[in-house]
Amino acid sequence: MSEAPTTETPPPGLDTAAPLLEFRTVDASYGPFRALFDVSLAVRPGAVTALLGANGAGKTTVARVATGLVRPTKGEVWFDGGRIDTLRPYRIARAGMVHAPEGRSVFASLTVRENLELGFRRDLGASGVNAALDRAYELFPRMGERSKQIAGTLSGGEQRMLSLARVMVHPPKLLVADELSLGLAPIVVDEVYRNLAAIRDAGTAILLVEQYVGHALAIADDVVVLTHGSVAYSGPATDLDDIAQYLL
Repeated sequence: MSEAPTTETPPPGLDTAAPLLEFRTVDASYGPFRALFDVSLAVRPGAVTALLGANGAGKTTVARVATGLVRPTKGEVWFDGGRIDTLRPYRIARAGMVHAPEGRSVFASLTVRENLELGFRRDLGASGVNAALDRAYELFPRMGERSKQIAGTLSGGEQRMLSLARVMVHPPKLLVADELSLGLAPIVVDEVYRNLAAIRDAGTAILLVEQYVGHALAIADDVVVLTHGSVAYSGPATDLDDIAQYLL
């Protein structure tokens, strides 16, 4: 059975050309527990969409549905013009979507260099690895200083930097960034967000799952606020009064 993205005719009145990622009335569950209710949202090409809400609102579930880790029980997910909600995660990744999940998404038992080499070899082939490593160390000098260090012994902030280094050298069409600032010192959070801005400036769209509203709004073009698994607000990041009433 083929796993290529489907290109069936969408429902009338929906614009599939503009959004890079689109959820259409998506429900999702973990066994008997329903986590998302009729969620519709869109991420525009090259834009940052901040996904905000309290703990348990469903933000991480949206990230997992987008990247194929959780399949919706209802609705559709479209990416780059094709329907993807039945695809396996590796097929979605190959289509140009990268998931930076909450926590420390590195191979803890490998060195910094080995972590980078794995991603670069997969995306660029063996011939592209050395140039990609040079670029990663240029962007993140700390990773160059720690290239032989076991990744699991890095600080939390350094592990986030390692995750972002893999993305920035070969930017995807869409980065799904889930709580990258969680548990980090403020100075490290500032550095993470500087690098997210650089990823955006390189042309990558970002779905930014975040609890720290101030940081998210500083980089976001659009905002979606989730409340109890449903969309309470969807619109521009400049509508601060409207956004605030759903976050109080």
